[in-house]
Amino acid sequence: MPAAPFPAREEIEREQSAKLRTLLTEAVPRSPFWSAKLAGIDLSAIRSAADLVSLPLCTKQELVEDQAANPPFGTVLTRPAAEYNRIHQTSGTTGEPLRWLDDADSWAWFGRCWEEIYRLAGLTAEDRLFFPFSFGPFIGFWAAFDAASRQGRFTIAGGGMSSEGRLRLISTVTPTVVGCTPTYALRLAEVAEATGYDLPGCSVRKLFVAGEPGGAIPEVRDRIEEAWGATVFDQWGMTELGSVTAVAEGDREAIYVLDREFVAEILDPESQRPVAPGDTGELVVTNLGRLSSPLIRYRTGDLVRRSAGPSPIGLPYTRLEGGILSRLDDMVTIRGNNVFPSAVDAVLRTLDGVAEYRVTVTTARAMPHLRIQIEPAEQVAPADLLPRVHKAVKERLNFTAEIVPAATGELPRFEMKGRRWVRG
Repeated sequence: MPAAPFPAREEIEREQSAKLRTLLTEAVPRSPFWSAKLAGIDLSAIRSAADLVSLPLCTKQELVEDQAANPPFGTVLTRPAAEYNRIHQTSGTTGEPLRWLDDADSWAWFGRCWEEIYRLAGLTAEDRLFFPFSFGPFIGFWAAFDAASRQGRFTIAGGGMSSEGRLRLISTVTPTVVGCTPTYALRLAEVAEATGYDLPGCSVRKLFVAGEPGGAIPEVRDRIEEAWGATVFDQWGMTELGSVTAVAEGDREAIYVLDREFVAEILDPESQRPVAPGDTGELVVTNLGRLSSPLIRYRTGDLVRRSAGPSPIGLPYTRLEGGILSRLDDMVTIRGNNVFPSAVDAVLRTLDGVAEYRVTVTTARAMPHLRIQIEPAEQVAPADLLPRVHKAVKERLNFTAEIVPAATGELPRFEMKGRRWVRG
């Protein structure tokens, strides 16, 4: 756990209340979207995070429709578009992508969130950070890179390079921290094994992984850590929300909400009422410092579980056990079993010999059906591997999937978010 003291919970809640008042009194009146959405509501009655329940929820579909009706940026902005200096775009994996703008103040706020993430992970002034991803419109690790640079940390951009080139760069400049998706961490491990590169013996001691739930899945996390000989720190956020959570050093089993910059609610997806600590619900987030493009009570579509007890390392932040558990819109019901991609990933990542996989969801006899293509690792015979996959899925997920082989190199590799689930 970081040595610097954290404020008491009561102080955090007072800070939240003050920032919430600024958000509602200064940002909302300047945003046509929020002025219309909250019209007729007495915002002066919202004095604390607990009062947010009186405000309506906001969905991504609303934002998509707003941008479609008011292209290209919609009406959420609180300033003229000419006053913004950064644009990013969502990946569009669950629908139409969103374009999101930041001005200098909001981008600085984004960076402060990452400074807190680095603090929670126990980074020191001696750490050197390497970001092996393509610096395109997807926000990815842009804020992480910029925040590290502003802090005076040694930062290395790894865009526009092959995986082999990135491994050579690691050998040359010896970074101690790498930031990438879980998928790409495993891809680099695959390339390292194929080329004889000693990945566990390299300089990297910590990895920040984001963009996918893999870093919070113990089986995936353990596989990355074994391949790299380093500790994995999961991080979760959204392009339109910011960097909301982080893993803290000393607590591998949860992610923590940066409560000084966000208000997190956990609601029953159907009743939209708060669930009790320890119960699973949908994460709903209000960002408190991104005043040029604010979001209030934003439905993330992600399922989480707030810890019923205190943090084992004494942190005053909201603790979400197991990180992001799954997405509401990713669930498939197979013969009465609710199946999430993260559960399938957890099973397949425990099996030696699986280089890559792809799941196709089809309909057979009016029922959902899963077809899983398995690409064996080199020197692994499909006849030996596929029965083990079939058995593991059956025993751990309680249904039978169609397991078929893929040729070596047939399935795609991913630098950013892995897209292994497709609809047939």
